[in-house]
Order: sequence, then structure tokens, then C-alpha cells
Amino acid sequence: MTSHPHPITPTLWFDSEADAAAAFYVSVFDDGAIGVTSHYDAPAAQVSGQPEGSVLTVEFELEGQPFIALNGGPQFTFTPAISFMVNCPTTAEVDDLWAALSEDGETLMPLDAYPFSERYGWTTDRYGVSWQLQYAPDVETREIVPSLLFVGDQCGHAEDAIEHYTSVFEDAERGETARYGPGQEPDAEGTIMYGDFTLRGQRFVAMDSAHEHDFAFTEAISFVVYCEDQAEVDHFWTAFTADGGAAVECGWLTDRFGVSWQIVPTRLTELLQDEDAEKASRVTGAMLSMQKLDIAALEAAARD
Repeated sequence: MTSHPHPITPTLWFDSEADAAAAFYVSVFDDGAIGVTSHYDAPAAQVSGQPEGSVLTVEFELEGQPFIALNGGPQFTFTPAISFMVNCPTTAEVDDLWAALSEDGETLMPLDAYPFSERYGWTTDRYGVSWQLQYAPDVETREIVPSLLFVGDQCGHAEDAIEHYTSVFEDAERGETARYGPGQEPDAEGTIMYGDFTLRGQRFVAMDSAHEHDFAFTEAISFVVYCEDQAEVDHFWTAFTADGGAAVECGWLTDRFGVSWQIVPTRLTELLQDEDAEKASRVTGAMLSMQKLDIAALEAAARD
């Protein structure tokens, strides 16, 4: 499968630490780089309550995986419902990442040997983002895989989610699936212990867990789907808001499982990066009034 020219990009919602967090992650991973940093203009600052000129987003990359760090305020907090699994070709790499990422964090599963990996640990970092670190001898270089944990009311829906997501994206496929068997209560036999799938060349993992958990999916982590035209925007928006999904604002939505997505036309990025600051500010103002993003209306705002 070939990668889409605009891969799905996780966005991490911070209160005010986006630039510090991005710098920290890039320092931890060998293959990391900071990209474009954007700042709050007047319309966005007024709506968000953030200081005009302060950092809005920081694009960064770890092991070839793009991320966006966003300063949005204290509304949302990270939970282990979405974590990032890092598959490492050596146990030494697992240990090094564990030492850096677990410092001032919280251990969810201690670094140890498990039936599925001889070196594995699950930790939150100093900012609350969750990482699953494991030795995976079949990989040549580190691989970062977003992992969705279906708990509480969503437990048992991992199968449905995998089917839904792979039906929405044309360039999608299912990979390995492992199911709970008899005697693995409280998890129901046949539900997903581990399932991986690929969307636009980006591998994801989904798992059910019927154990007691005091967390759920939140908007603190969302996934950006870049679209080439309005038809593509409409397709993803309709698919993800159907059957219990909900429109939010500025291209954000939550799907019927509670996972957050941003459906973003690539044209918006171009308009916001225009050298004419007043034009970009008008585009921002138009975007802030929308739920589903309308490319024609954004372009009209740029011309006005």
C-alpha cells in the first residue's frame, strides 16, 4: 500500500505547553524534527481567549510520523484511551525511551517481560500523553502506531470501529486480529484483544477492555484527515457524523465511538499560510464560524 500524500496526523491538545512538549518529544526520539509554528491572530485569540501572537500550533515529526501540538486551553485532558505504541527493533531502545518518557509520568503497565513481548511498558509522560513501548524484532526501524482502547460503554465496539474506518477510507486494509477466548473474563469471548488496520498508509491498533477504567476518548487527541477538494470533505464529514457522530466546529467532529477527527481541506492550510496577514486573518474568521469547512466560502473570505 502506498502512503497518501497527506497522511493522517494526530493533534495533541495542550493548555499552553505545545511548543515545550514538541521540543521535548523531538529531543527524546532520534529521528525527530520541528516544522511550522503558527500563532494566534486576532480573530482566533478573541474566540479562544488565548493571547494574540502566542503559539497556536507546532508541527513536528517523530520517526516519520507527523504530529501537531496545539495550545487550546484547559478544556481537554489526555487519557490512555488513545496512546501511541512505539515498536522498537531492540530492547535497548525500549529502555532508553522508557527512561525519558516515563520521567515525571505515571506507569500504567511496568516495563517488564510479557507473553506478547519480552520487553514492554505503558506509561504516561510528563504532559499526560500515553506511550506503549515494546520490543518488536520484526521491525527494522522504530514505528509509531496510534492505539485506540475501547472501554466502558464503548467496550466491544472495536470490531465495529475497525470495519467502519476501513470502509470510509478507500486506501484501507485490515491486518492482524486477535480475540479474547473463553476464561478471559471480564472480557467477552470474541471481542478484540488486538486488531490492527491501515488508513492512508498509517497503521492503527484497536483493542477492547472490559476491566474497570475511569477514562474515555476525549478531544485532547484528534486525527486530522486532509482533503483535496470539497467532495472529499463532504464524504468524510458525512461518514463520521452518521449514526450518532456529532459535528463540533472549525472542521472538528466526534464519530459514533467518541473519537475526534478534523476534516481539513488542504486549501485551508494554503490560505492560512498566505503572506498577506489580513487575508489569512479573514480566512481564520470565516473558519471560526463554520462546522464543516466550506472551501468556496473560505476562498471568498480570502478575496474580500
